[in-house]
Amino acid sequence: MPIEKKFVDQFINVSSKAALSSSYLVGKKDKIAADKAAVDSMRSELNKMNIQGRIVIGEGELDDAPMLYIGERLGNKNGPELDIAVDPLEGTNFAANNLPGALSVIAVSEKNNLFNAPETYMDKISTRVKEKNVVDLDFSIKKNISNLSDYLNKKPENLTACLLDRPRHKKIINELTELGVKLKLITDGDVSGALMVTDDKFNVDIFLGIGGGPEGVLAAAALDAYDCSFQGRFLFETNDDITRAKKMGIKDLSKKYEIHEIISGDSIFCATGITSGDLVSGIKIENNVFVSETLVTHKSTGLKKVIKLKQNI
Repeated sequence: MPIEKKFVDQFINVSSKAALSSSYLVGKKDKIAADKAAVDSMRSELNKMNIQGRIVIGEGELDDAPMLYIGERLGNKNGPELDIAVDPLEGTNFAANNLPGALSVIAVSEKNNLFNAPETYMDKISTRVKEKNVVDLDFSIKKNISNLSDYLNKKPENLTACLLDRPRHKKIINELTELGVKLKLITDGDVSGALMVTDDKFNVDIFLGIGGGPEGVLAAAALDAYDCSFQGRFLFETNDDITRAKKMGIKDLSKKYEIHEIISGDSIFCATGITSGDLVSGIKIENNVFVSETLVTHKSTGLKKVIKLKQNI
């Protein structure tokens, strides 16, 4: 059963209220407090909804997250069974330092249709190309750029690649530079980075590199509605990582996941701006009214747009 359209507005409300709560702490140099404000608000709003919700990606496990932990049940126990992935404050450093791009993010699927990703790194790649064998995690950087260049009929020097500006990406950055590809390096926020491929206006042709696994799943939920491609492979660096993955039912630790293995069926995705960035504008407060912008997708209805709301505080 598709997720009823009425829930779209309700989930926009959830991410908007979380963004508002976090916005009061923007620039206060306290990322923990900014994150907690978003978490508390998101949990409170979800519990008002007529859903049987279950957190599959949250702030961590019960031991280290008192709220929105993996497995937590939310809603008033009526209505559809939904799996929920959250990142109440994506870009904690952006919020703490009043930098662009802080978001409040939530993705929702029908029960058992959203991958339960461990808190570990993921090697990922996304493009607007849906066809197979054009861009692939198993290909070299050179092959991916050459294939993408041919497919889009663009010279490599007219392609733009987005990736996190991290020491671990030095080799990739050097290879892309040698190929003449333009770079868009981001300091944090790889959910929004992956979503740059969804629209020509962002002028990003490919997103790649190593980032958070949970963030990969959240991005995949939106990319699926845009009919973009996404692949991810988890990277397990410690025995604890491996143990946790096996507990979550991951048997093949080196498996490359296609988008339909990460998210399937119907879904809703909402990303509300806390501070203004590439995707959406941040929260603005005037008197007792706040204005929010949310990038929202609802796969079954084909909804893919930025929705601007004015609400009373």
